[in-house]
Amino acid sequence: MRVLHVTQGYVPAIGGTELLIQRVSEELVRQFGDEVTVFTTDCHNGEGFFTPGAPRLPVGWEERNGVKVRRFHVNTGPSRLARTIDKPLFNWRVPGNQYVRALAGGPVIAGLTRAIRETPADVIAASSFPLLHMFAALRGAEQSHRPCVLHGGLHPDDAWGFRRSMIFRAIRRADYIANTAFEARYVIETGASPERVTAIGVGVDAERFAAIPAARAKAELGLDEGLVVGFIGQLAEPKGVGTAVRAMAQVWQVWQSEPRPQLLIAGGRTNYLPRLEQEIAALPPEHRARVKLIVDFDEARKPTLFSAIDLLAYPSGYESFGIAFAEAWAAGKPVIGCSSGAQKSVIAEGTDGLLVRFADSAMLAVAIIYLLSNPALRLGFGEAGRRKVLDRYTWPHIARSFRSAYQRAIDRMPVTRLPD
Repeated sequence: MRVLHVTQGYVPAIGGTELLIQRVSEELVRQFGDEVTVFTTDCHNGEGFFTPGAPRLPVGWEERNGVKVRRFHVNTGPSRLARTIDKPLFNWRVPGNQYVRALAGGPVIAGLTRAIRETPADVIAASSFPLLHMFAALRGAEQSHRPCVLHGGLHPDDAWGFRRSMIFRAIRRADYIANTAFEARYVIETGASPERVTAIGVGVDAERFAAIPAARAKAELGLDEGLVVGFIGQLAEPKGVGTAVRAMAQVWQVWQSEPRPQLLIAGGRTNYLPRLEQEIAALPPEHRARVKLIVDFDEARKPTLFSAIDLLAYPSGYESFGIAFAEAWAAGKPVIGCSSGAQKSVIAEGTDGLLVRFADSAMLAVAIIYLLSNPALRLGFGEAGRRKVLDRYTWPHIARSFRSAYQRAIDRMPVTRLPD
């Protein structure tokens, strides 16, 4: 099978979708000998789509683990201009404001549709909405009479980003991969054909995450042997990292025994990082000393990070799955997520984790104290989560599911499909 993946970022860019497409691409090559090409941007993260001074990756072709990767230059000008008017147009409900919002989000890539149209492939698959390359992938597929599979990663609670008729129209014209059953139901309710929607999820290297003793991991990171609460994910405001800091401030105020719990924060930098550093700096010295901040860690360090924590507090408001939950479970750790959106269908509350309201630091603090105070409960949640990962969320399993979805899309195409 010849597969063309179109995505916003690819290793060394950091993010859940970036990792997912990398691992699926590599597994398709390894397991099936498929020919996989990835079209992506020269940006480290989405802020590069509208930030002219952001660091860039080299434009052009490279090969990584058998996957051919082409990075395209992103033009930040149109998105920067659109971002000056997108919010007023949305707030005033001006007709067509969804197109301005789409332009504001980017990425604007000259010639992408043409490149997709002209690239040999049996199936074209794109991740993730609401970004513009999704629509380029669909146009390129339709213009060349080839199947298109959209892996949307929708966050239905985010009206600004995802409640756009242009997204729902695109989904109805393609096959669709959802990250959760929650997302699959949502797109079907908005008009997608049930037989063209598949819920798959994300993957994790379960054995890597279970191989490092907690004491060794804590020592490697310069943490003491006491309890550690972890936030491991992109250091962005919607991900809830600020909520985690404020919750821990409340935990430290009421925690009586010594040593007090530590907070490990690790993730890729965003424009929110200076504000996060200010929040940490504003803590009392004795609390500030309990915080370990690691920015832009290498992917190879993830097992050490998750092995070092005693629970994951990841109170993100906008997750289509939350790969950090699966990674924590692979390491045998309990999780705390938010009760909004897809996380309710990922975390089995009371079995492998807890759910709190988004941006509710007091509720998060109570959940953290509850788990820290109950080691048997933490162990039980972690073991249940690891069983779930081994059953559903290993990379070989996820890649096979993606390939099956691609094959169904190919099989649905008319036999009169034009040659490449």
